[in-house]
Amino acid sequence: MVTDQLLRDLARAGVGDASAATLDRALYSSDSSLYRIVPQAVARPRSTDELLAAVQVAREAGVPVTMRGAGTSIAGNAVGPGLVLDTSRHLNRVLAVDPEARTATVQPGIVHAGLQRRVAPHGLRFGPDPSTHTRCTIGGMIGNNACGSRALGYGRTADNVAGLRVVLGDGTVLDAGSGEGPLTRLVDDHLEHVRTSFGRFGRQVSGYSLEHLLPENGRRLDRFLVGSEGTLAVVLEATVELVPEPGATALAVLGYPSMADAADDVPGLLAGDPLVACEGLDARIVDVVRAAGKSVPDLPRGAGWLFVEVSADTAAEAEARAGRVVALAGATEARVVTGAAEQAALWRIREDGAGLAARSLGRPAYSGWEDAAVPPEHLGEWLRDFDALLREHRLDGVPYGHFGDGCVHVRIDFEFDDGGQRFRTFLTEAADRVAAYGGSLSGEHGDGRARSELLPRMYDADSLRLFAAAKAICDPDGLLNPGVLVDPDPLDGALRPARPVAGVRPLLRLTHDGGSLGRAAHRCTGVGKCLADNTGPGGVMCPSYTATRDEKDSTRGRARVLQEALDGDLVDGLRDPAVHEALDLCLSCKGCARDCPTGVDMATYKSEVLHQTYGGRWGALKRPRSHLALGRLPLWARLSAPVAPALNAALRLGPVLRLARAGAGIDQRRGVPRFSSRTLRRTVRAPSAPVRDLDRPDVWLWADTFTDHFAVESGQAAIRLLEAAGLRVGVIPETACCGLTWITTGQLTQARRIVARTVATLHPYVVDGTPVIGLEPSCLATMRSDAVELVDDPRAAEVAAGLRTLAEVLTGLDGWTPPDLSGVEVVAQPHCHHASVLGWEADAALLRRAGAQVTRVGGCCGLAGNFGVEKGHYEVSVAVAEHDLLPAVRAAGTDAVVLADGLSCRTQLEDLEGVPAIHLAQLLASRLQA
Repeated sequence: MVTDQLLRDLARAGVGDASAATLDRALYSSDSSLYRIVPQAVARPRSTDELLAAVQVAREAGVPVTMRGAGTSIAGNAVGPGLVLDTSRHLNRVLAVDPEARTATVQPGIVHAGLQRRVAPHGLRFGPDPSTHTRCTIGGMIGNNACGSRALGYGRTADNVAGLRVVLGDGTVLDAGSGEGPLTRLVDDHLEHVRTSFGRFGRQVSGYSLEHLLPENGRRLDRFLVGSEGTLAVVLEATVELVPEPGATALAVLGYPSMADAADDVPGLLAGDPLVACEGLDARIVDVVRAAGKSVPDLPRGAGWLFVEVSADTAAEAEARAGRVVALAGATEARVVTGAAEQAALWRIREDGAGLAARSLGRPAYSGWEDAAVPPEHLGEWLRDFDALLREHRLDGVPYGHFGDGCVHVRIDFEFDDGGQRFRTFLTEAADRVAAYGGSLSGEHGDGRARSELLPRMYDADSLRLFAAAKAICDPDGLLNPGVLVDPDPLDGALRPARPVAGVRPLLRLTHDGGSLGRAAHRCTGVGKCLADNTGPGGVMCPSYTATRDEKDSTRGRARVLQEALDGDLVDGLRDPAVHEALDLCLSCKGCARDCPTGVDMATYKSEVLHQTYGGRWGALKRPRSHLALGRLPLWARLSAPVAPALNAALRLGPVLRLARAGAGIDQRRGVPRFSSRTLRRTVRAPSAPVRDLDRPDVWLWADTFTDHFAVESGQAAIRLLEAAGLRVGVIPETACCGLTWITTGQLTQARRIVARTVATLHPYVVDGTPVIGLEPSCLATMRSDAVELVDDPRAAEVAAGLRTLAEVLTGLDGWTPPDLSGVEVVAQPHCHHASVLGWEADAALLRRAGAQVTRVGGCCGLAGNFGVEKGHYEVSVAVAEHDLLPAVRAAGTDAVVLADGLSCRTQLEDLEGVPAIHLAQLLASRLQA
């Protein structure tokens, strides 16, 4: 069908949010898998009626339909050639909760964590909990029969479904539960075969789960549809069962010589007390987590571990049960963890494992052979066999998984320069070996495009004929998720990594990817952590997505568009409008550089794209005005310094201010920061200032552009504070700009020259080991990170190592006692670069040591340098601030001190709320004894 006609038909049917734009098609061309299939169009139904209408329009037009929740499917389950339907944008509500019946009725796009928050006040939870629980949707979990770490205690998604309202592929709308019908008659005709071939162990997820239609299992059509990967029906609503939250949990952490040895111990542990979870991992994944700078609690001696969770009504009983697990185990060493914080830290190793493991080997590691399962009694033997298979093919991976269920996850460093032939060979041999153990190709993620072709290696011809018959009953025209399970596409067809990556030569070195922007963009594996509500304490990624909930504003969405621009045929290079639309709302906050499990640094990529677009003589003619005004703000600040008072006075005049905003590309609703009447460097050099011996001070203060020209008071406070601590303070007298505003606006040629000069200026001050303090987090972070990528000068690394935050210097002083902040309530907004690049831990420790009561705000303030003041960004900037910062400030009341080291954060608070915020230096200096 012609796409324009499809869109017209959808519009006539009332489906308003539908698009065939290049940007949308690029965003939805891939999920978290290896596969890339460009859809004909994308629709995001706003109601159940619209969802039904979209399916009907597609059915009448003969257009395939692929359902998509959060797009975190890793087997290619959520990509397709026709109409992709995304329910996460609008159909994401909890419709009803019945605490007495312990059920909840939800729309398919509700995120798992959102459902948990809704039912938690009733002491209930939805049992299955995948590691992607912060972004996976219940509809997606139903599609794949998701399980998670605690399926051992709570069951799979199929075990927790109480009813489904669906539309079948033939257009029939029905409430699926228990009952007779064509599918149960199909099973009745093959009872013996179904009883002996299906449901042989809990993680037999591959294919269709026909055992649910058996009479002894209640003829549960709803549970049969779970795990059918959108090939039989589209979920309209789901009623799920809930379970009580346990009164207490405890974790037995068991150490073994190897992960295979740990697996050998699992059957004996399953024979003891009921377990909620039994997870296995080895030293490689723990090392990956440590290498990423994440905290890892103490682990028992060993190279392989089991994390065994038990629950009980009381903490004492939970601890006793964990003790019985330890006694039953054959572990080398063990410990029982009862503290909630430490348990959570241990579980985070597992949650971050998939993404981190993808970038932990010598080559990038991929899904594809991801979650095979065997009966637990064969797990140790299977792990050894699988390791040998990897070695035979000269491949590597980092296995871990749900050992209590016999399910093993692994990302493997496949190479695709042969078009996927070695990928095919390995998957085929692995399928044969896992089948020999009575195992399942998939243990929880479904078969998708990666493994559907391999089903004949696991199931006999009679089983495959039953699958085809079930498909014919529900979807006779084969329009629902074609190419999956029945009549499958080749497993090496449409492989995204097999496409050649364009060799765009970046000016930034992108050191972690060998200087290739294409390889850098492909760091994104699509696990979708950027889609989660990551702005709890310490989280930043991704501020614009939290405001818009639009895929194009997620880190993953932007990476997908860049991938298309560099190695696809949909987006026409980096200058394509689709690229700039996707990057427009990137705040360059650097949150993804830390929070993304695979280390995507979209701020760097955006700078490079802007440089590639507007660099050179002709590109410069099209550069936005705001780049020339705000992107060169340090230059204008230096030139204006002699007339700062007169300039401030002029900008208080309405007509002048409006004209200045218009000329600089600033939104008229924005205030303009006042220039300091005298710079910090001039203030220190003034005759009235205290005389200091600056030959060899104990510490140097770097007067960055923002401190020098806009926030002199924070610099003066830092001097008072440091001198009160007994230090001789010197202020570096030379101009030394970090080049941040040039970098974020993609003026990289100029930025390189500026940063090179600053490296040369600062190097003599740090080379003798004297600490150099930077007060503006964004400037300091730029010199610690971007400078070493931008400047090919070994001194850049020495400068980066020699620069310190104020808190880092103060916390390292022997015998120093901070001013007393007892009773002071502090609402702290760490600058996004402070949280993401520098780390705010030293600041938090210092405030605790001073006795302050600290509420740390997550996320970004929303201003982010030039972003929030530019025309076209105001609404998103305000929405970002309203997500975390402004509610926290309002809740704290007028007695609280609002702490914000970043000039952007202080400006945003003043602009939107009229709230004065201060720098850490000002807070501590204000409490010094007179």
